[in-house]
Amino acid sequence: MNARQPTLNKQPNSRCCFICGVENVAGVHVRFYETVDETGRPEILARFTGQPIHQGYPGRMHGGVLTGILDETMGRAINYGVEGAPAVWGVTAALEVRFHQPVPLGVALTARGRITKEGRRLFQGSGEIYLPDGTVAVSAQGKFMKMPLEAIAEEEPETLGWRVYPDEP
Repeated sequence: MNARQPTLNKQPNSRCCFICGVENVAGVHVRFYETVDETGRPEILARFTGQPIHQGYPGRMHGGVLTGILDETMGRAINYGVEGAPAVWGVTAALEVRFHQPVPLGVALTARGRITKEGRRLFQGSGEIYLPDGTVAVSAQGKFMKMPLEAIAEEEPETLGWRVYPDEP
């Protein structure tokens, strides 16, 4: 993981999404930022802390929750640099996840995701979840379809509370 302090541009969250929803009481409340890796390639950086409600085995985050975080981190890469409501969203077509280390609850964690290949209708991405010491705990690769929101949801982004919310102190 990159040791330098990255420049961050916060991406929007919604109100109710399980991964990013700021008002979802069972949600993970992940905060997403745009940054670049050490080579200058655009990346999405996610920050979160698993709570007891996200438990799988005692004291460990559930693998399905971690998979969801990586899915959204990679899927958001298509909206890098988009202001307001994006015209195109990444919808998961295939996802492969590898679990390398147990992920503890109650610890500030990060995930990173990026586009690795882009086509007209699909893009591919990769991502990782890092433990505080920089060890990769979970990695994933996925394929995502580019779709307009009206093909996915019946509501407008503003109705869903899609906006940049300030970080909690």
